[in-house]
Amino acid sequence: MSERLLVLVRHGQSEWNLKNLFTGWKDPDLTELGVKEASEAGRKLKAQGLVFDVAYTSVLTRAQHTLDLILGELGQQGLPTSKDLALNERDYGDLSGLNKDDARKKWGEDQVLIWRRSYDVPPPGGESLKDTLARALPYYVQEILPGVLNGKRTLVAAHGNSLRALIMVLEKLSPEGILKRELATGVPIIYRLNADSTVASKLDLAG
Repeated sequence: MSERLLVLVRHGQSEWNLKNLFTGWKDPDLTELGVKEASEAGRKLKAQGLVFDVAYTSVLTRAQHTLDLILGELGQQGLPTSKDLALNERDYGDLSGLNKDDARKKWGEDQVLIWRRSYDVPPPGGESLKDTLARALPYYVQEILPGVLNGKRTLVAAHGNSLRALIMVLEKLSPEGILKRELATGVPIIYRLNADSTVASKLDLAG
């Protein structure tokens, strides 16, 4: 059987990341820097000698564009890919499209901090991190993990908060622990799993 390989990559910098806007389910594309980050992620994976059997991404442009650029660097254009809103970024509801500084002026710094950094308090009309996990985790367990355990080398290009759901399970983190985990844009994290789905090894390709 092939190794049980799972690689997670947060999309490269988006146009709204650059503008300091709450993005959520809005659909901006990558910036020039984001394109470079995604291409560099592909080069890093190629340098590790990695190839993939299947890929997963969200229905949002910035994640799909990141995946396309990575696969281009790997020479794996046309890799079987599943796109699902279960892997979408957290929905920021009424905050979506707002500058983070403007949101603080409107609702107060303390309230915005609670929405951003608490585990289970959603912004108005949006999702908490707990809500995001509730849709991303079943998709991971039912759709992604079985293939990994059967030897399908799997690449997931998604978003900071949806990837936190996968990392929470992979690394057995508490709600407090996952809140502290920051994911840099365009940085692959390589996991190799044991047969019982626990992590055999992890390599973060930052830097």
